[in-house]
Amino acid sequence: MNNNATHNSKGTAPDSTKGQPNTQIAALQAIAQRGVESLGFEVLEVQLQNAGGQPIVLVRIDRLDEQPVTVDDLTSASRAAEAEFDRVDPIAGEYRLEFESPGAKRPLLRARHFERMVGLKARVRAEGHAFTAPITGVDGEAVTFDVAGEPVTLQAGTFSAHLAEFPDRHR
Repeated sequence: MNNNATHNSKGTAPDSTKGQPNTQIAALQAIAQRGVESLGFEVLEVQLQNAGGQPIVLVRIDRLDEQPVTVDDLTSASRAAEAEFDRVDPIAGEYRLEFESPGAKRPLLRARHFERMVGLKARVRAEGHAFTAPITGVDGEAVTFDVAGEPVTLQAGTFSAHLAEFPDRHR
């Protein structure tokens, strides 16, 4: 196996996880998380892409202390996760392992992610819901959005959301 760790802090990779088996993505995410958790990072999402026939495992991370992810952070997380990927060897043949900061495509997964971004717009997809609206509040796991002047409240972890606008400062 040859997995070349590369780093990209731009957050510009296309979303090619659609149609991927959830179990494979979940397994890759668990491997990546085991590799980086002791360094104070969390894995926000993993995408499995295929560029020119070579699989790419793209791992988007954030810092648990909520400070900005630096290039040095990406390097240390990549090296730590690479060791775990080498140990488990989850993909047959050669593949690339890439790490990104959340950037403009920041996934919002947990209530604390939404709390940090109150006032900003999020793109939300859930059963019976598809909208882009400002986050107006968080109460426990309940996240409220202002959808065309009406409050819509969903439980964190039961829907997919990404930032739809980038904050003017780190949050």
